[in-house]
Amino acid sequence: MNQPAIHCENLSKQYGDVQALSGLDLTVAAGSVFGFLGRNGAGKTTAIRLMTGLARPSAGSAWIQGMETTNSDSAARTAFGYLPQDPAFYNWMTPLEYLDYVGRIFNLDGPTRKQRIGDVLALVDLEDAAKRRIGGFSGGMGQRLGIAQALLHRPPVLFLDEPTSALDPAGRYEVLDLINRLRGDVTVFLSSHILGDVERVCDTVGIIHKGKLLLVAERDELLSRYATNVIALVLDRACMGLRPSLIAALEQADWVTAVTPDNLDETAVRITVANPEKAKQQILPLVLAQGVTLTRYEWIRPSLEDVFLQMSA
Repeated sequence: MNQPAIHCENLSKQYGDVQALSGLDLTVAAGSVFGFLGRNGAGKTTAIRLMTGLARPSAGSAWIQGMETTNSDSAARTAFGYLPQDPAFYNWMTPLEYLDYVGRIFNLDGPTRKQRIGDVLALVDLEDAAKRRIGGFSGGMGQRLGIAQALLHRPPVLFLDEPTSALDPAGRYEVLDLINRLRGDVTVFLSSHILGDVERVCDTVGIIHKGKLLLVAERDELLSRYATNVIALVLDRACMGLRPSLIAALEQADWVTAVTPDNLDETAVRITVANPEKAKQQILPLVLAQGVTLTRYEWIRPSLEDVFLQMSA
């Protein structure tokens, strides 16, 4: 029950003089949605190819569901599904034909193939397009079909390499929604350089930079670790005449360390505080005492982008 879905020890890959991946030690818990975050060229795809046995490591080993995948054991490939960054299909086929072809590769018998094809088409919401030619699909539909083929043999682990990088907003929404629906049933290893996507769907995050894993942490714990005690106030425009007196009052408060007007929005003020608990108790009474009406009051939470830029500078 406590067996990790993915485990790597000292996983490394060198191409000539280039160290593409260096000593990756990583454990991914079963049932999680793990975000593998890094810039283009950071080593994300190399790591996935090594974990899935599609490339041989220069050093180290990887296991999926307890089966080693870096020793050319083809039996281990039933433990995972994989969607590459640029999936290729036979465009003259329909999804029904393509998934039947994939099912035969996995030696699924006829009744099982039929059942599972229906199941995955329903899961990725392609039932109505099951008999259309794949060549006419949108980017989002193609990625969902790619996820369907990766799940056809019901693997416990799913690798997705940059699944939203070439999609429009609608296509990205479709794919991210699907990943959310897989949570808990399948361990998802999501490689991406799109920080907003990782922050939206992943519960655990690993940051890789220049082939080295910098950290692994739960998303919320990571964001809390880099939290800044900043409050954003946005004033109603009818109260703009009271803005100078509000700023003066805030600057006199002993729990405030800085008050910074927003240069891009004249109605906004940012307050850096030294004592968050005291600030939470006194900020709104202070604003009320100045007769100011707010349209927004927010404690600024750092984004994953803020953390990533600090870590990979």
